[in-house]
Amino acid sequence: MAELIFFGHDAHDAAVQRRIKAFEQTGASVRAFTMRRGPAFATPWINVDLGETHDAAFGQRIGALLRAQPILRARREALKRADVFYARNLDMLALAAWARGMSGSRAKLIYECLDVHRFMTRSDQLGAAMRFVERRLLAGAARVVVSSPAFVREYFDVHQPGRASTVLIENRLPPAYDYGPRPIEAAERHGPIRIGWFGNLRCRRSLDLLLALAARLGERVALSFRGAPARTEIADFEARVAAYPNVTVGGRYAWPQGLASIYGDVDLVWAGDFHDPGANSKWLLPNRLYEGGYYCAPPIAPADSETGRWIERHGFGFTLAEPLEETLPALVESLNRERIAAARAKLAQAPESLFVQPADELKQLLNAVLAEEGP
Repeated sequence: MAELIFFGHDAHDAAVQRRIKAFEQTGASVRAFTMRRGPAFATPWINVDLGETHDAAFGQRIGALLRAQPILRARREALKRADVFYARNLDMLALAAWARGMSGSRAKLIYECLDVHRFMTRSDQLGAAMRFVERRLLAGAARVVVSSPAFVREYFDVHQPGRASTVLIENRLPPAYDYGPRPIEAAERHGPIRIGWFGNLRCRRSLDLLLALAARLGERVALSFRGAPARTEIADFEARVAAYPNVTVGGRYAWPQGLASIYGDVDLVWAGDFHDPGANSKWLLPNRLYEGGYYCAPPIAPADSETGRWIERHGFGFTLAEPLEETLPALVESLNRERIAAARAKLAQAPESLFVQPADELKQLLNAVLAEEGP
């Protein structure tokens, strides 16, 4: 049985928790070293707490990496025994690479690139320095896991050509969870068109677009916002949405127990993102694309994005050209129950494998890496 050390940036992050569980389900012996953005808590996995960090506080996070080193040094023997180090995010890759060298470990190193941060695409000295650090770290990585092919095409092939052995693992729903049945036979719907915006609510332009839609269409549309607003990006979130009677904010939701309810309550899912409009936001494929697909809620996204291309390639949902301030309300005003039902039916006919991860995907990744010669 392989021994795997998981380096995670936030133990509170549901996606981190799901990935750890998914690795446990491969049969690997998993131990995690995680930082957290929030209070300490008893984890359901074997975990070593590396301390607290804060969102967008990069100086503080560098300090946290330094404070984590003595904790790792004290676990040198466990690190040395490991077969695989799996690092989620670039700062965790740096920590994992340091831990491997410090402990004398021969573990294979896998880097999961969740997002390409805006620092990495800058054309100034800071961007060059960040890419230099990344280049050095990539030299020791057996694989780079990406969730969208655009990360390879638009970033790694351009800025780190030939330096990253990439593997695509999309943000599909992980196996071995009970998501309930897919709503193949949708109930007849009436009333306003309901649009959901779910997950990490960090995009100010998305908020602007949706609130403008709520103001323009009034009772003809109802918006549902669920998830955690990013205070560093939208500090006035509650004050802004409070002015709209056709907008409801439900806060965080249980995963996966709450998915059927929140997606079942809407007709359409907003899948656009402009948090980093020139790069990462155009390249990513968000969780809500797959969650909404499983529950047959058609997505809406900008055509000029990887999300839009995914929608058009599969024939699901709706895409919009710029300016979205005009095309979004025009689309919603043009929709009727028949068009929405037809879009839902297309999703219902799609194979479940488009939305749910194959049970052996991570096991195949580990087996392929462990079969290779060298570190």
